[in-house]
Amino acid sequence: MNLEARKIEFVQEFLKLQSEEAVSRLEKILRKEKKASEDQIIEPMTQDELNKRIDQSESDFQNNRFKSSSGLLAKYE
Repeated sequence: MNLEARKIEFVQEFLKLQSEEAVSRLEKILRKEKKASEDQIIEPMTQDELNKRIDQSESDFQNNRFKSSSGLLAKYE
C-alpha cells in the first residue's frame, strides 16, 4: 500500500473515532511530528554567508587554529 492510500485509510478510521480522548492523543502526536519535521528544515546559506564562512576558515587556517584529521583520529582511537 502506498503512502497516499495509507493516509486516506487513516483519515477514514480517524473520522470513525468516537472517543475525545483518542482524538486528543492523535492531535498531540500530530503536533509533535509536525514540530519535529519543521525542526529538520535546513535553510540554505546566502552567498554572503558562505563567503564569510570561507573567509573565517581561511583566517583560522593561516593563524594555525585548526586540527588535522590525523590528530582527530588519534584522539578517538
